[in-house]
Amino acid sequence: MEEGLKYLTDLFALPKQDLRTYSPLTLAYIGDGAYEIIVRTLLVKQGNCPVNRLHKKASQLVKAGTQSAIIQKLEPMLTEEEYRIYKRGRNAHSPTMAKHASMTDYRRATGFEALIGYLYLKEEWKRMLQLIREGISDQLKN
Repeated sequence: MEEGLKYLTDLFALPKQDLRTYSPLTLAYIGDGAYEIIVRTLLVKQGNCPVNRLHKKASQLVKAGTQSAIIQKLEPMLTEEEYRIYKRGRNAHSPTMAKHASMTDYRRATGFEALIGYLYLKEEWKRMLQLIREGISDQLKN
């Protein structure tokens, strides 16, 4: 994974971008996908099981309420820069909202996804995975 984005960037001749100029909702968009693939990978690597069960477990971990709880747990561990990114995502005005989440949970979840997206694009894999591990360690035991 360390060479993943560099290889992708080189292969597709993508221009280098300043992540500080990205909208927090753009960071949340990529963060949502990165977080989901990590969750799916963790679940699949735990062993073979029916896809329906995998989907239910993954859905529990990626829903706004769970992400909101995760970021609340992680807040004291965030660096100033990470907290700033989270707050930008949390405070961003999104035109949509999750169907089964409170506005507060949805905003916190958007902040969490923005942070994950930022770390992903910045290629800070270890930090991103450490935070996710700390955030979902309790849920993975279930």
